[in-house]
Amino acid sequence: MDTIKQIADRVIENVEQVIIGKRDAIELVLIALMCKGHVLLEDVPGTGKTMLAKAIARSLGCTFKRIQFTPDLLPSDVTGISIFNQQTREFEFRPGPIIAQTVLADEINRATPKAQSALLEAMEERQVTVDGTTYEMPKPFIVLATQNPIEYEGTFPLPEAQLDRFLLRIHLGYASKFDEINILRRQRQAHPIDSVAQVVSAETLLDLQERIKDIYLDELIEEYIVSLATATRHHEDVYLGASARGSLALYRASQARAALQGRDYALPDDVKALAEAVLGHRLIISPAARIRNVAASTVVNDILNAVSVPGARAGRRFDRATAPATG
Repeated sequence: MDTIKQIADRVIENVEQVIIGKRDAIELVLIALMCKGHVLLEDVPGTGKTMLAKAIARSLGCTFKRIQFTPDLLPSDVTGISIFNQQTREFEFRPGPIIAQTVLADEINRATPKAQSALLEAMEERQVTVDGTTYEMPKPFIVLATQNPIEYEGTFPLPEAQLDRFLLRIHLGYASKFDEINILRRQRQAHPIDSVAQVVSAETLLDLQERIKDIYLDELIEEYIVSLATATRHHEDVYLGASARGSLALYRASQARAALQGRDYALPDDVKALAEAVLGHRLIISPAARIRNVAASTVVNDILNAVSVPGARAGRRFDRATAPATG
């Protein structure tokens, strides 16, 4: 698994030329890529969400398309449209911006539910259907969607079905004082995104997506993942808990994180580190809890503290960890 770690480190170091001081967030995006998942970047404007998407696409040599979501956006503006050709007397399909390897859905919550629904089939089934004809998405395919969690005027909350299709929700946050000074200096002459070059190929990423499936998860860790997801469905502050898709996402993301750490087996610590990013946006907080300003992150932390962490047992491969996981 050292090869996976080396490849990941090259991509991360390349992206860090543009996104400074946010290694954890870059790693999470890379985890989503290796899991064939999509990412919801939720943060205030100016924190580097768009630049992160561009830097990832350039590092992998993938095609990049941007969709600016607005209230007047139509589903055909996303998926594409069939136009009648007067010369050939046939309809020709003009693909929309969703048909690309890396798609930035900027301010996704500013589009109407009708336009947002155009993403559902593409994100889950990796295809779009226009006028009865189905078109496959290119490989690899990832949607990086952004939304501002502060400004709600003129926005449409994402439906639960669409939120569930995002593997991870990531918060970039403001840069530290030192990192912000570094950003100023690096952009003195030109933007660093202009010098970002491809470091691995899209074919290499497709290979990684298959190889992480071989990362070992003990039965106890599988039970731990399901116990966490089940606990979200019975928490007193949760109206709607994580689905089976959430359990699978946590399972696959734990495999990818283990590979990034240079291991061929996952630990309970991998599950705990990813729990909020994977499960947080899948929880619908009850109205009574919202009045008390209970956040999804608080609920996830409560569940992590309540559900017992599996211990080591003889003959199990995650016993190879240098130290036992703690609760």
